[in-house]
Amino acid sequence: MTAIASHPQRNSIRLQLHQNLILRELPSAAWEELEPLLEIAEVRKGGLLVHQGSTEMEQFFILEGVLKRVVANADGKEMILRFAAETDMDTSYAAWCLKTPVPYSIVAVTKAVVAKLPMPAWVEYIEHQPAVKHRFEYEVMRLMSEVMAHTITMHLLDAPGRLARFQRKHRELLGRLPSKELAAYLNLTPETLSRLKQRVPAA
Repeated sequence: MTAIASHPQRNSIRLQLHQNLILRELPSAAWEELEPLLEIAEVRKGGLLVHQGSTEMEQFFILEGVLKRVVANADGKEMILRFAAETDMDTSYAAWCLKTPVPYSIVAVTKAVVAKLPMPAWVEYIEHQPAVKHRFEYEVMRLMSEVMAHTITMHLLDAPGRLARFQRKHRELLGRLPSKELAAYLNLTPETLSRLKQRVPAA
């Protein structure tokens, strides 16, 4: 991991961070306070950023690549809750507020680059930045609503409907996800997904 100021791609990293949905309207003074807190980490495909049940919590801003939230039961059966890519973020903030272990893992679907900081440092930072805190907490609620909607979709829509909804709601991810990952997200086998893609073309 490398601090932004000493990173060889620091200028492009700063540009990417300024495009992030949480940080894009950050004033210069607020940015100067945040930058020294951030570390840049490169994560291999399949790399684990957060382990389900962990009490070590962090805030992630995605610079490159795709991450997923995934939960697993005691038998190892997994369910993917959401994907997130460039300009998005992922977080353990809700678990931090509830003082509970993180209820999901965060894993790199592709090779990824993230800017991250420990959750205590992020919480302290946003307490002094009310506009950032408001935008961040709104986004946390939105993505929790997104996860809930996805879970309901698994029960209410048939397989073609689930694929069509994904194509409509997540156009930015079309063509970027391995078929195995998308199939798991939609609770399908890769073979069924392949057949459906031929019948339900991307919108």
